[in-house]
Amino acid sequence: MRKAILGKKIGMTQIFSDEGHAIPVTVVKAGPCVVVQKRSLEKDGYSAICVGFEDMKVTRANKAQKGYFGKLPLKRFVREFRLDDAEQYQVGQEIKADVFQPGDIVDVTGTSKGKGFAGGIKRWNFKRGPMAHGSKYHRGPGSLQSRDASRVFKGRKLPGRLGGERVTTQALKVVGVDAERDVILIRGSIPGPKGSLVAIKSSVKAK
Repeated sequence: MRKAILGKKIGMTQIFSDEGHAIPVTVVKAGPCVVVQKRSLEKDGYSAICVGFEDMKVTRANKAQKGYFGKLPLKRFVREFRLDDAEQYQVGQEIKADVFQPGDIVDVTGTSKGKGFAGGIKRWNFKRGPMAHGSKYHRGPGSLQSRDASRVFKGRKLPGRLGGERVTTQALKVVGVDAERDVILIRGSIPGPKGSLVAIKSSVKAK
């Protein structure tokens, strides 16, 4: 059974195993989420659920949002998760952090930290030129293309905006769940800055 939940990244800390080893973990405020809509094979061609997270004031919602949620509580974030067993969920059902258990392997999707405009060395790990005084080439992008092309081909690695992209980190281990405080502890780092929205799903590659 595949599981999914939305949450907010709180930050990183460490916990200690029974053997005394320090384990770096990311703390995620996961849920409570509400199933807002369902997608079915008969009607939509695929099976999925739409999940809402974090309450929103009625005064901040527009007419379309109020109509979308209907009698359900308004939520600030809504994301769709494709699940094979979406029929088991009901509209209005609440999903809490205890949907995952310690030992589960998950994929975490978020928006990576935006780093602004960056050069080729930082953005693409280019090698720099000699830093000696006689060198006229240090951190530039180098030769772009053959002269015959008379243009720069699409996909050429050049300086530009770095970060701020949708990133998924796969096969992370859940090491702790606090259902009372809606907290999930995930081993290692996950994408995004503190306070950013993340989606936690059962891993697609876990053995």
